[in-house]
Amino acid sequence: MILVVAALASTLSGGTTTAPTAGSDSPHWAADSVHDSFGRSHERQLLGGKRTPTFARQTRLSCAVCHLGGFPQLSRFGRLFKLNGYTLSQLPAVPEQSDSANRPQVALSSIPGLSTMAIVSATSTTKALPGTPATRAEFPQQISLLFGGEIAPHLGALAELSYSDVTSKLSIDNTDVRFANHTRWLDRDLLYGVTLHNNPTVQDVWNTAPAWSYPFTSAALAPRPAASTLLDGALAQSVLGLGAYGWFDNMLYAEFSAYTSAPQGPRRLIDSTTRSIRGVAPYWRVALQNRTGPVYVMVGTYGMVTEIDRGAGAVVSGSALDRYTDIGGDAQVERAVGRSFLVARTSYTHESQDLSRLFTAVPQGASNPSNTLDTWKLNMTYGPVSNWSFGAGYFATTGSTDQLLYPAASVTGSRTGDPGSNGEVAEVTLNPWLNARVGLQYVVYQRFNGGATSYDLFRGGRNATDNNTLFLYFWFAY
Repeated sequence: MILVVAALASTLSGGTTTAPTAGSDSPHWAADSVHDSFGRSHERQLLGGKRTPTFARQTRLSCAVCHLGGFPQLSRFGRLFKLNGYTLSQLPAVPEQSDSANRPQVALSSIPGLSTMAIVSATSTTKALPGTPATRAEFPQQISLLFGGEIAPHLGALAELSYSDVTSKLSIDNTDVRFANHTRWLDRDLLYGVTLHNNPTVQDVWNTAPAWSYPFTSAALAPRPAASTLLDGALAQSVLGLGAYGWFDNMLYAEFSAYTSAPQGPRRLIDSTTRSIRGVAPYWRVALQNRTGPVYVMVGTYGMVTEIDRGAGAVVSGSALDRYTDIGGDAQVERAVGRSFLVARTSYTHESQDLSRLFTAVPQGASNPSNTLDTWKLNMTYGPVSNWSFGAGYFATTGSTDQLLYPAASVTGSRTGDPGSNGEVAEVTLNPWLNARVGLQYVVYQRFNGGATSYDLFRGGRNATDNNTLFLYFWFAY
């Protein structure tokens, strides 16, 4: 097993690969051993993993090869697996090829790349929400059907269909379809690819990105701060993104993507409550990592410019657009020693909001023509052994006071119009098996929606500490 992983890792990072022997019992290798226009065979490159046993079945490698401390934290090998397009396979394939000189027309896996994932949970807040008990259970909180794996040589995908008990709906979830290949540039390996996806940052391979950030799951029934940047999930599953990326010399990653609106459910007219993107929204990502050494370090930056079309409506004057500019930076450090590991992550995002449309609308939707929003995250996970882990993190949001954008309301509102929130999260997890996890998480708030006491209403409101949350969950994938 060690030799297999070492050979595959060498292949992924641009090293040489040995062609299968003529006596190989896997027709998949015969179908894939085709040289591309650069005269090199790349079909056996490792392609990405996320949080599904589908990839373990496809690659015949343990989940621990691609994940640190279990899903969804990716290891170095897991990041390369994803960037290479989810196409590594040790399964026999059903090939179709006109002759040995032509590339395969199809190479279907003998086993469909399907798996399931579910979360069962119980949530308790310090003070019960109005009209509800302080402790509530969800069975399930979420259940998903996932497809993952190779579709054709160089082409793979990870797609998720999920049911949530909060919405009582079955809907498309995070999806990422990739084409990936290798070439040589400046006598160095260049991995290049194209990604089609439905959530900004879901295509990212680091756990600092909003779509995959810590904590990896949280209570769906607990109150959450009202303010967050557009990149932090506001466009999830409501956009279509097409991007191109490159991974040079296993050190430098660069990506450019563009997004347009692709809302789910019944279509409605564009108005001040919608988040329809005008034209396309550009997104960029650059990251630099060290190639070798016992300590892994990544530093990066990202950004997105989004114009939201709110429709003409009853506008007194000015634009029908609001512009959001998000720029951020992140870093990740990893160290694995034997069966133990330590991962530290941090990210910062600054969002500038030009609210011309909301400010001039009737009724007025924002008190200020422009606002800012800043978010910080700092967290770490330590696993003394491979199946136990302890995590802790700090989070904070600050921004411009706007009493129309953040109005007073029971539980979810802000008495002062201040979007600021901050607190800590701590978690202990046990993975009795690599595809099953029991976790206990506690979230503590110092400020919530701009205040520590009576943050939501002018009289008789909730305190920030009333939203402190104990979250017990069982998360498994099969």
